Amino acid sequence: MEPRIATVSQINGYIKKILDHNQILNNVWVKGEISNFKNHYSGHLYLTLKDEGGVLKAVMFKSAAKMLNFMPQDGMKVMARGRVSVYEASGAYQLYIEEMIPDGVGDLYVAYEQLKKKLEDEGLFKQEFKKPIPRFPERVGVATATTGAAVRDIINVITRRYPLAEIIIYPTQVQGAGAAESIVKAIEYFNKHKMADTIIAGRGGGSIEDLWAFNEEIVARAIFASKIPIISAVGHETDFTIADFVADLRAPTPSAAAEIAVPSTAELKTLIAGASIRGANAIMKQIEQRRLILKRFKLKTPKSRIDDENLRLDNLLRRMEQSLKLKFTEKRKLLGEAAGKLDALSPLQTLSRGYAIPIEKDGSVIRSVKNMHSGDEFTLKLKDGDTECIVK
Repeated sequence: MEPRIATVSQINGYIKKILDHNQILNNVWVKGEISNFKNHYSGHLYLTLKDEGGVLKAVMFKSAAKMLNFMPQDGMKVMARGRVSVYEASGAYQLYIEEMIPDGVGDLYVAYEQLKKKLEDEGLFKQEFKKPIPRFPERVGVATATTGAAVRDIINVITRRYPLAEIIIYPTQVQGAGAAESIVKAIEYFNKHKMADTIIAGRGGGSIEDLWAFNEEIVARAIFASKIPIISAVGHETDFTIADFVADLRAPTPSAAAEIAVPSTAELKTLIAGASIRGANAIMKQIEQRRLILKRFKLKTPKSRIDDENLRLDNLLRRMEQSLKLKFTEKRKLLGEAAGKLDALSPLQTLSRGYAIPIEKDGSVIRSVKNMHSGDEFTLKLKDGDTECIVK
C-alpha cells in the first residue's frame, strides 16, 4: 500500500477545518498577560497572551478593536473572547479576539485612567487655562436633563439666591448612547449664540456607567474649548469625572454649582448696607476736614489785611537793618585788617625805626651810590621831616 502524501497547504487546511468546527474553540474565553503588543496603522491589534506555561498568538481586527473602552498595553492582564483557528499561510494557530476586558478591573475604569493621563499630559487640567466665573451673571446656561432632580435643584437655588439671573436650559441627554454628543451640542450652542455668561453642565449621581458620558474625550475637549466658563456638577461629592478636571470649576453637586454660579441677594444687601454706612462716614469725615481748612482761611476785612501788610513790612525793615549792620561790621573788620597790612609795608614805618630815604629832585628813590655824583643835590627824607643835601 502506497503511503498518502499531502501538501503543506492541505495539512494546514485540514487542521483549520478541525479547529473551525470545534464548538469549544469557536467561542472561548482565554485569560493571560499581554506581551508583544502592536497597534497597527490599519487599526488591527496584534499581541501575544501568555501565562506561566505557554504563549498564544492573537489578533483583534479593527471592527472589534474600535469597540474597546481602553487601549491594551504590554503587561496588562486581560480576558479575551474569540475563536481559535489556523492562519494557513504560516501554519500558526492563533486566537481571533472579538471581545476583551481587563482581568480583575472594569474596562471602564481602565479607560477612565488612560484618558485622564492622556489629557493631563496634554495640559487640559492646568490651572492657567481656567477661566474665572463671573460674579454677577445675567444669564446662566444649564446643560442637563430636563427630567430629574438636578435641574430642579439648580433652578430652585438660583431663583432663591439671585432672581436677577435668567436661567436658560438646554435639554441634554446625560446617560446612555449619544449622551456625550448631546452634551457637546449643548456647550457648542451656548458658545455659538453667546447665550450665557456661565454654563453649568452636570447631572445627579450614579455608577461609573451612568456617569460615563462625562468621561468621554469629546466632552472633555468641548469643555476645554468653550469660551464661556463652565462649572461641572456631576454626581455626588465623592464622584470625579474627566469633565471635573477640565472644567473651569468643579462643584460636588448640581445644587452646589448653582450656589457657585450666582451670588446671594441677601449677602449683597448686607454688603451694600455696610458699604453705604462706610461711604456716609467717609463723606462726613471729608466734610469735617474741609471745614477745618476753611477756618484757617477765613475772609479778612481790608483794615485787617492792611495791618497784616504793615506788620510784614516792619518785619522786613528790621531784617534789612540787621543785615546792613552785619555787613558793615564785616567790611570794617576787613578794612582794619587790610590797613594793618598796608601799614606794615609802608616806608614811613621803616623811617620810624631810624632809617632815611634819599630822593632825587624828580621824587624817585636813589637806590645805589652809583647813581650819585659829586655836587648832586638830593633830599633826605627822615622820620620827622626832610633835609636838603649835596654830594661831595
